[in-house]
Order: sequence, then structure tokens, then C-alpha cells
Amino acid sequence: MRVGLQAALNDVNLDASQPNSQRQLAISISALAESMGRSAPLNLCLILDHSGSMHGRALDTVKQAASRIVDSLSPGDRLSVVVFDHQAKVLVHNQVIENPASIKVEINRLKASGGTAIDEGMRLGIEELAKAKKDTISQAFLLTDGENEHGDNDRCLKFAQLAAGYNLTLNTLGFGNNWNQDILEKIADAGGGTLSYIQQPEEAVSEFSRLFSRIQSVALTNAHLLFSLSPGVRLAELKPIAQVVPDTIELPLIQENNQVAVRLGDLMVDAPRVVLANLYVGQLPEGQQAIAQLQVRYDDPAQNQTGILSDPVSVLANVTRIYQPAANPQVQQHVLALAKYRQTQIAEAKLQQGDRAGAATMLQSAAKTALQMGDQSAATVLQANATRLQSGEELSESDRKKTRIVSKTILQDPQP
Repeated sequence: MRVGLQAALNDVNLDASQPNSQRQLAISISALAESMGRSAPLNLCLILDHSGSMHGRALDTVKQAASRIVDSLSPGDRLSVVVFDHQAKVLVHNQVIENPASIKVEINRLKASGGTAIDEGMRLGIEELAKAKKDTISQAFLLTDGENEHGDNDRCLKFAQLAAGYNLTLNTLGFGNNWNQDILEKIADAGGGTLSYIQQPEEAVSEFSRLFSRIQSVALTNAHLLFSLSPGVRLAELKPIAQVVPDTIELPLIQENNQVAVRLGDLMVDAPRVVLANLYVGQLPEGQQAIAQLQVRYDDPAQNQTGILSDPVSVLANVTRIYQPAANPQVQQHVLALAKYRQTQIAEAKLQQGDRAGAATMLQSAAKTALQMGDQSAATVLQANATRLQSGEELSESDRKKTRIVSKTILQDPQP
């Protein structure tokens, strides 16, 4: 298994007479399978809310979805199950799957009761995953339908950061409309995972299956993108780097000696992560000039190897006296995806400040951006919510959650 690393500028040409030029650099990173066959075993923990509000159809569908996951695991894969209400307990300790039926019996015994303590569920889930993190692909599904009323949200974020440091990935699933959107998104972002929205109980099985398919394609872990910038080239000071595929996340920089590093986390086969960097390039002499060098540092759990370095890739620009733009349409799509996300964030901030007109205007801008990139689903959601605000309506919790989801990603049709 090795890394695929490609880079493209939104405009590869630079004007030799300009003292400073701004460029967007799109970097695609994926795992490349050198032969067919399974990668490292999966080490999966299901962290499930069974508080009183999950009573009835909600918990029934979650149990069904969890049982389907048990049946989908391959020989050698490991599973643990942690459940929480206002307390948390380990329902199934970390183990290689040898008797799926007995695990499903434990899951199906779950009853809904009590309050919600997400952080305690996370603590136990991370402990279970950590037992078998060596040479595995370690992932958690954290599902809740409520606020962390018996817990501490700051503690949740610390656990998410701790998990990422242990090379454990946390994916969050919000069930219904009463979960805390901000905290689940922050947990997923800090934990290197993804946020999913299960609006109706019947969507639980398909959403679990979709997320499970995604983690099955993970082959390499703990990936970091390393930047070495040429003299006269710098990253933008504000929000210099963001991931735009498979979902949009602002990425923090890590200074490593003379390099800048960005943590990517897991790398999937045939499903690249795309990172967009905002560069400022100083005046350069005519000709082809290297403006940056890129490399990926990663772990290959199937081979029990850590800290592997990919082959370096140079980013080249053509510096010309007679400048003609050479726009890259694919990079422009990534620029639009980031604009859609940031416009929606501004709209949410304005709404929190009570500026409904400003929020509606920004949602309309985000809808137009979505249309430009051909994202009709996002455009429909964003424009509908802008219209609601303009007509004096309040946005429902469902409206707000859909807005956040479509701002971060392009919606896919659910798996059957």
C-alpha cells in the first residue's frame, strides 16, 4: 500500500512583473492498493445512546443497524460496544468476532432509560479501542439523540483530541433533531471522522451501512501532509488550509522544524482527501519555478509500519513576462466548495446575533455558490432556508442541521 499524491494550482501561470500573486493549491491524497486483498483488520467500537428519549422506534432501528454491522464484519475484525444514558457501561468488551449471534443478543437486550452522558460513553469507548489499536484500523461510531445534559462538552472535545493522538478515529451520528450540532461536529472534526445526520429512525440502517462502507475503504492511518515552501512563498495568515473532500473542515497547522504539517488522519482507497491551501507567491524570475514541495507521512497498519514518507512532489509554476491565465476548472470547484461552507458559517453567525436579514443574504450567496458547482441538493436547502428567514419564519432544528450538513459535503444517495 502506498500514497497517491497530486497537486494542482488554480492558475499555473504567474506574472513576472507582479510583486505578489495569490494562488489556491489543491492537493489530492489517497491510499493506492498495490494488490487486491484486505488491508489491516478493523477495530470498531459502537458507542450508543440508550437514554429515555430513544424509546420505541428510535432504539429499535439503532439496534437493527448495529446488528447489521455485526454481520458485516470480516474474520479477524474486532468489535466493542459501549452504551450510555446518564452513566456508561461496556456492553461488549473488545474482541475478535467469533460468535456474532451472542453479540446481537446483548445489543437487542438494550432498553431506553435515563439521561445523557456522552463524555462517559466516549471515555469507555476510547479505552476499548485502545486495547487493540496496534496494527488495526481503529474507528468509533458515536450515536446520540440528545444534549450532553449529564456530561461536560469540553471533556468530550478533550477525549476527541486524545483519540486522534492515539490514532483512533471518531465518527458521530446525530439521531433526530434534538442533538447538539456544534459539539458532535467538533468531536468528529477533532477525532478525524465525519458527522452524519439520521433525521428519521428508518434512515439508521442505511446511514450506518454508508459509514461502515467508508471505513472499510481505509487502508492507511495517521497521515500528515508536509509542506516545504520555497523562499518568497507563504501561506495565508487567516484560514490558510482546509479540507474540501470528502467533507469540508478547517485544518490547523503544525509547525515542524522548517516544514508545516497538517494532520489528515485516515486515507482511503479510491476516495481521496482533497486539501486546499491558500498561497501568496512573491515575485519570481521567468521560467518554470518550484514554489513548494509536498510529502505525506503515514502509518501502514497492515505492514506494521509507522512514520513512512511518500515520494516528494514538487509544485511548479510558469512565470511569464506576458501573462495569460490558465485556470484549472477542477481546482475552481474546490474553491467553490470552500466558499459554500464559509458563506454558510457566516450566515449561522449572523443568525445567532439576531441579524436575520444578513443571514438570509449569506444563505442566498451560499445557494448561488452551490449552483455554480452543480450541487443542486445544497442549493435547494440553502435557498429554502433563506426564503424562510426573509418571510419572517424561524428555522427549525431540522433546517439548521440540514444547512450545516449540506455546507460541509455533497449529499450522496443513501445505500440500499
